[in-house]
Amino acid sequence: MCSQAVFAAFSPEFGISKEDALKIGACFGSGMRKAEVCGACTGALMALGLKYGESKAESNEVCNSFLDEFADVNGSIICRDLLGCDISTEEGVDFARENNLFGELCPKMVESAAEIVEKLL
Repeated sequence: MCSQAVFAAFSPEFGISKEDALKIGACFGSGMRKAEVCGACTGALMALGLKYGESKAESNEVCNSFLDEFADVNGSIICRDLLGCDISTEEGVDFARENNLFGELCPKMVESAAEIVEKLL
């Protein structure tokens, strides 16, 4: 899952094991199962929250910076827009699998999110 991959990549820096990060991120993949905000984005925001979450002003600023840059680079932060299908439906999942979107596009979103997080940490 995209959210788990991004969050687990950064969690050890903040004292959270990869195993626990995978559990925490489990419900955020596939746009929270509704093809909404990309899981790579939610995983990134969880990681950024670990660093900036004590200050509402800082966390708001870093959240907006991340989401703006991700959208600029990838065209959207919404899963269904990025994939060109709605994976909250069986038809959408079938389309994504048939077109190898999970194997080709999703890893690019994970990489993009991780690169942006690295700049912001």
